[in-house]
Amino acid sequence: MRYVRPVSATQSTPSPDPGTVPRPVPGQDPRVRWGLNLAVVVVGALTIRPMGFAGQGLAVACLFVVNSAALLARSLPEQRVPPRAALVWLTLGVVAAAALIGVGSSGTGYLFAFFLAGHAGHRLETRPALTVAAVCSLLCTGVLYFHLGPGDPDLPWVLGLTTGVPVLVGILNRSQRQAVRAALSAAESAERAARAEARTAVLTERGRIARDVHDVLAHSLAGINMQLELADALLDTGDLEKVREANDKAHGLVKESLKQAQWTVHALREDALPLVESLTAMVESAGHHDALTVTGTVREVPARVTQNLLRIAQEALTNAARHAPGGRVGVELTFAAASITLRIRNGRATRTATPGAGSGMGLIGMRERVALLGGSVAAGPVTEGRDEGGWQVKAVIPG
Repeated sequence: MRYVRPVSATQSTPSPDPGTVPRPVPGQDPRVRWGLNLAVVVVGALTIRPMGFAGQGLAVACLFVVNSAALLARSLPEQRVPPRAALVWLTLGVVAAAALIGVGSSGTGYLFAFFLAGHAGHRLETRPALTVAAVCSLLCTGVLYFHLGPGDPDLPWVLGLTTGVPVLVGILNRSQRQAVRAALSAAESAERAARAEARTAVLTERGRIARDVHDVLAHSLAGINMQLELADALLDTGDLEKVREANDKAHGLVKESLKQAQWTVHALREDALPLVESLTAMVESAGHHDALTVTGTVREVPARVTQNLLRIAQEALTNAARHAPGGRVGVELTFAAASITLRIRNGRATRTATPGAGSGMGLIGMRERVALLGGSVAAGPVTEGRDEGGWQVKAVIPG
């Protein structure tokens, strides 16, 4: 037996709120990124020269501030910066980084170009990221090769070419991040599917219990009510024998209801029920002795198959007693190699049927039970033979 986690039938599957911030991806700790950004800014502030409030120093200071702002913006959450805005920001950032390399006469201004190019690979799609990296490499190489500005003459122009290389690291990092997010999304989808499956199992079990309650209560109470109404009608005639007979049948139905309740408890607990013995007792308790015929090799069947076949037999026998009182009833149980067939047939009524309260769920319940077992059921009037004019129910269960 498979166990599933109980879930309330009213519990709905949780859906992500579009306004919430996505959970952080493992390996992308914002504190680490902030630390690296601040470290580059501090190193640049200590090494980039000249810095001042006039002339070349003022230009270096302004470009340093712009580069620092562009670098610190790396820590902004992706959902808060549209892709186009990120493209513009990173493009302007690499232009400012190339300008800082050309204006500053010493220091590590090229670190801004390295980090911004790497972040372009991490933040942007592959094509725009490679474009930004190419722009960064060309600008830095041109500044160093053609000595555009009073930059550090000792910096080789090859360094400018390498400033765009970190974009490859950024692209690999983005691919890894997307793979992790896809794995997390798949895990969340699997969890939602498991919850939906558990909820479906709960609803299925509720339907099963509802059918059992219908079989035990609706049939028994309808039969008891019919006999008590008959006894009440016979009191006016003074025929005490028939009154006692109706009263005895009502008592018999009460006893049968107790048996059915026990069967229901067994079924809900998945206890094994002997099919032939239980069906024999049911048929005889309904007043039809020697009415059961068993053909084929009797074998053990799963508890749920036994329980559903007994419920179908109970439904058919109750309907026969209600709509064709006094009519002959025959029950056939056939064990074939790949299926089990249950057939209940009743003849015409020999007494006047007393209208009783029915739920109208009998045939529907039979079809539901058989469908759960992958079988088929057919019900209709008997058109030939000794039971012509009666009714027949036939259920075929594979296995």
